[in-house]
Amino acid sequence: MSDEPQPQQPHRGRAPQEPQAGDTAEGKAEGRAGGGGRPRRTGWRRMIPTWRMVAGGFLVTALLVVGGFFLGYHLVQIPAANALATQQANVYLYADGSVIARDGEVNRENVTLSQISEDAQHAILAAEDRDFYTESAVDPQAMVRAAWNTATGKGKQSGSTITQQYVKNYYLRQEQTVTRKVKEFFISIKLDREQSKEQILEGYLNTSFFGRGAYGIQAAAHAYYDMDASDLDAGRAAYLAALVNAPSQYDVITHPENRGTVEDRWNYVLDGMVDEGWLSEGERAGMTFPVPKETTLSTGMSGQRGYIVNVVKQYLIENDIVDEASLDAGGYRVTTTLQKDKQDAFVAAVNDRLTDRLDPENRKVDTYVRAGGASVDPKTGEVVAMYNGIDYVKQYTPNATRRDFQVGSAFKPFVFTSAIENKSRTQDGRRITPNTVYDGTSERPVQGWPGARYAPENEDHRDYGDITVREATDKSVNAVYAQMAVDVGPDRVRQTAIDLGLSRNTPSLDDAGPSIALGVATASVLDMAEAYATLANHGKHGAYTMVDKVTRGTETVDLPERRTRQAVSRQAADTTTAVLRGVVENGTATAAQTAGRPAAGKTGTAEEDTAAWFAGYTPDLATVVAVMGQDPVTAGHKSLYGALGLPRMNGGGAPAEIWGQYTRDALKGQPVQAFNLRLQRGAWESQSPTASGTGPSSSGDPAGGGSQAPDDEDTGSRTPDGTGEPAEEEPTDGQDGNGTTGETADGDTGGDGTTEGGTATGGDTGGDTGDGDANGDDGTGPGSLTGTITQNARRAW
Repeated sequence: MSDEPQPQQPHRGRAPQEPQAGDTAEGKAEGRAGGGGRPRRTGWRRMIPTWRMVAGGFLVTALLVVGGFFLGYHLVQIPAANALATQQANVYLYADGSVIARDGEVNRENVTLSQISEDAQHAILAAEDRDFYTESAVDPQAMVRAAWNTATGKGKQSGSTITQQYVKNYYLRQEQTVTRKVKEFFISIKLDREQSKEQILEGYLNTSFFGRGAYGIQAAAHAYYDMDASDLDAGRAAYLAALVNAPSQYDVITHPENRGTVEDRWNYVLDGMVDEGWLSEGERAGMTFPVPKETTLSTGMSGQRGYIVNVVKQYLIENDIVDEASLDAGGYRVTTTLQKDKQDAFVAAVNDRLTDRLDPENRKVDTYVRAGGASVDPKTGEVVAMYNGIDYVKQYTPNATRRDFQVGSAFKPFVFTSAIENKSRTQDGRRITPNTVYDGTSERPVQGWPGARYAPENEDHRDYGDITVREATDKSVNAVYAQMAVDVGPDRVRQTAIDLGLSRNTPSLDDAGPSIALGVATASVLDMAEAYATLANHGKHGAYTMVDKVTRGTETVDLPERRTRQAVSRQAADTTTAVLRGVVENGTATAAQTAGRPAAGKTGTAEEDTAAWFAGYTPDLATVVAVMGQDPVTAGHKSLYGALGLPRMNGGGAPAEIWGQYTRDALKGQPVQAFNLRLQRGAWESQSPTASGTGPSSSGDPAGGGSQAPDDEDTGSRTPDGTGEPAEEEPTDGQDGNGTTGETADGDTGGDGTTEGGTATGGDTGGDTGDGDANGDDGTGPGSLTGTITQNARRAW
């Protein structure tokens, strides 16, 4: 082996590496000096972001915000209004514009901006958003400030503009969630681009809640001050504006302890109005805090209000003015024909003459008593007052429009009117007039009726023997009127009743036969008032109306045109009026004389005394009153024997008394009007049944006759109203066929030298002869009618 060093063999493992420049001291120095890189950050320095990181993060954030904004703007759409925001009440008004009631679950009545006073608009802006007209839909700075104040305990604040508050009220719900706030943000921006500031402010004022159940400025103005929003002055408007901040707590009536805080807020609003130039300093200096009313007119359904709303809504639907679905949606303002003073007078009359006399604790029958009434202006057909029941929340059925109680003898005038209109004759051929004599024997079988035997009883089974139609009307003799219905023909009677105003669908009107005369039909009080108004209007008929105007927002709903026609001749209507005057002056309805005016009318009692009626009229007003018996539990009809502590309930009692008081008060201050009547020819000639045995008589005597029947030839003249109806031989200015002076506009000239209708009384030309007067009337009668009508006045037709 050589001692020389041997060459090294390549190592089969990893080749040795050359040292890197950076690993040597020289290399490290070179790296720091060469600037080719940055030293690695170690320790706490690694936690500090570089400027590149900051810039990148800002850029990414900006991109996310902008992207999120555009994404949200396109994804969030303006939704349909929420159900609460669109609900409105229907407002029902008296003829003078005062509120009767508001129906609907939400007390809101939308109004246009022009229907809101400028003071009210400015007060809301001063309280909620003074820069509304110049700022954008959202105010991010205010939102951040409000969030900060809320977070730091300075009070919960929204930071929302009026636009945002409107969006929350109208489109969204009230919950405080991030999702709702985000939607509110984007909808507000979109809405600001699609609607004007005026539209947004109007919407806000109609959707804000003001307390006392009032949504919107119009409902609030009525709830606190009983006035329209258009009438709000700066002081009242500032208080309503203050309420928006805390509606319940800021009601100084229910929370008087908060009066100081509320006045501070009120002053803040007014000061803001001054700062913005909306209110002068002089006006501001003289203002005192306008305390709201403690109680305003109730707009609920209690008392008569619920009945009126019910009846008027049915009228709107049945006459195709507004359909039911639209009424349910709300927003209608319905001005009725009802006059508040007359409505109040009707309620007072029922209370005084009926309700206050009931003793339900000691008389069970008094628990059955119900009352209904309706009053119509004969010339216009307007329903001016109604009475439907003691309280809508206690008794729901409106008694003025129900059709389930018999009208009784209140139907008899329609039979007589039909007899005159159709120139009907008795069975023995005599023309039917007020002085035609009939057999008034109780349970006397009617003659000439092909159907089953019919023999109605008179009240108290009283027999009257031979009696004139006029007297039979005064005493309500059933036997006479059942026979007259057959003489005229039940179908003709039925048609006359319909022509006068009864509904063709009146129950028991179609198949009554002779009993139609006794009032087996069950017409409503309102139907009967319409029919009697036709008699008062000299036979001219027009369907009643109870609505004068209907609006919804700025739109006016068309109402059907009211048309009148001559339903029956003037002579038929006026002759009936002349006969019905005797009922009030000397018959079963003398209690109605308390009206203190010339009046005509008829009492009526249903079978078993289940209802009592008085239907009457003056030249100015036709009114019907009914007292009905109904079990409060079973709703079955009940007899009223013993009610009010009286043996019987009849039309001459409480109904006539109510009528008299109501009519007196309703027409208080109006001139007394006399009836101006044109009568059937020969109305007061004697018409006794024949006794010669030559032909059939009304008493069933087969003897004929007719020598006393008046000549039925028409004169060929026309009625004064120009209808073309052939008239009976007309008297001039109220003189009847006997030369007896009838009523004129100035009164009746009587044989005693007095005049009715003004300050004196009436009588008959020529005075009384023998035991009766020139008309065949009995010369005696009851006392004077409040100094206006004497016992002779009933003869001065």
